[in-house]
Amino acid sequence: MSAIAAQEPRLNEQITIGTCRLVDFDGNQMGVYPIEQAQSIADAAGLDLVEIAPNADPPVCRVMDYGKFKYDQAIKAKQARKNQSKIEIKEMKFRPKIDIGDYTTKKKHVLRFLDAGNKVKITIMFRGREMAHPEQGLFILERLADDLKDVAVIENQPKMEGRNMHMLIAPLPQTAKKKKEDTEKGDANNA
Repeated sequence: MSAIAAQEPRLNEQITIGTCRLVDFDGNQMGVYPIEQAQSIADAAGLDLVEIAPNADPPVCRVMDYGKFKYDQAIKAKQARKNQSKIEIKEMKFRPKIDIGDYTTKKKHVLRFLDAGNKVKITIMFRGREMAHPEQGLFILERLADDLKDVAVIENQPKMEGRNMHMLIAPLPQTAKKKKEDTEKGDANNA
């Protein structure tokens, strides 16, 4: 039996067992029936016979509108996905000899990412002789962390990897909660 077949229950003529415990549309147990009689009960009601517990003894089958059941499950799954919050990791690259104007501009971009509830990976890129002075990159990362201490927390401390130095910062929990409330208000206003 394949993995896909294990997820989908067997319907109507696909059910090959001899007898089954039958459950009606409202969830009431009707008893044990031969599969042919259970199928005729489902056909008389204009519904499907669905095997819901194939490993039980005897297997359990239910009379239901399978198309409507699948539709309702799809709607519930879509609603669950809609309520999930997806956190992205944005990246901002700096150089060790960055000027104050460029630093300010990049800091504003980082603030915008944090306000949106995203984590930000800060990368300092070193070239050539700049590799001899990693403390300059560390100084920039510490300065940025200090400037953003009101809205962000350092998740991963600065770390040197090859020619780059990385640090991961995340929005503070109250900032993320505020963002979620703002989106809920926006959804309520649009409704």
